[in-house]
Amino acid sequence: MGVLVVGSLNVDLTVAAPRIPAPGETVLGSELHVSPGGKGANQALAAARAGAAVALVGAVGQDTFAPQALQLLRAAGVKLDSVRAASGPTGVALITVAAGGENAITVAGGANAGVTPGDLPADLGPHTHLLLQQELPPAVTLAAAQRARAAGRQVLLNAAPSRDTAPELLACTHHLIVNEHELAALAGAGAGGGAEVAGQARALLARGPEAVTVTLGARGSVTVTARATHALPAHPVTVADTTGAGDTFCGVLAARLSRGDSLSQALHWAGVAAALTCTRRGAQAAMPLWAEVQAAGAATRPTP
Repeated sequence: MGVLVVGSLNVDLTVAAPRIPAPGETVLGSELHVSPGGKGANQALAAARAGAAVALVGAVGQDTFAPQALQLLRAAGVKLDSVRAASGPTGVALITVAAGGENAITVAGGANAGVTPGDLPADLGPHTHLLLQQELPPAVTLAAAQRARAAGRQVLLNAAPSRDTAPELLACTHHLIVNEHELAALAGAGAGGGAEVAGQARALLARGPEAVTVTLGARGSVTVTARATHALPAHPVTVADTTGAGDTFCGVLAARLSRGDSLSQALHWAGVAAALTCTRRGAQAAMPLWAEVQAAGAATRPTP
């Protein structure tokens, strides 16, 4: 059992502001918050807090940001043997969080851009699930997926940030996770709603994945397989900051699947955890512990 995450590590520089600036506009924000982030690191931490044994493959720089990028991962017991200290800066994400909780993010990849297929471990170890995103060089993500697929492991791909996703990568993917914008980019269509979202997701099954999950923010999520559609409403919360919610969803989903939960159960817990993340400021610091998720979602837990 366990989850191997191959992905990015960043430090998040976050400013709260009344609104997201329009092009050419300067908006006065509040104080600067510096915290660990990166989609790979975020998802690894979420998976560890949800009860999985987790290892992370990636890179940080040799600068003052590197210890911050690793701090919470170490505390959660994430195995970091395959996180390389590279020359150059640690990756940085510049985040603006508006008063309503929505955010805008710009990422400077730093050391993440220097990760190569050679950084992948020769042995995938005891991990049954591989969790990927699209912040590392595409060659690394594809090599990891191909190696895991050939070894009989389950491959989960969060196709974020939105970029050209190779057909070969989709063909290696068991479970694809996207938001509406990423779904539209993959489907070659405008973002839709309701039945249109489910239809676009179902069309992606022909390209390799056995399941496609579309996260819909305040509207919950939709997951399609060849045999079923799982539409889950969002767990009700008061939103403070949506940063990290999608990463929490992905990490908890992978963790619970690796622990033997059914698809419907894993989706339920992922949705509850993502919602709880939205009630706090930040990404990793906002991610709930497993006991919190269980307490919040016990009443609506699906039967096995």
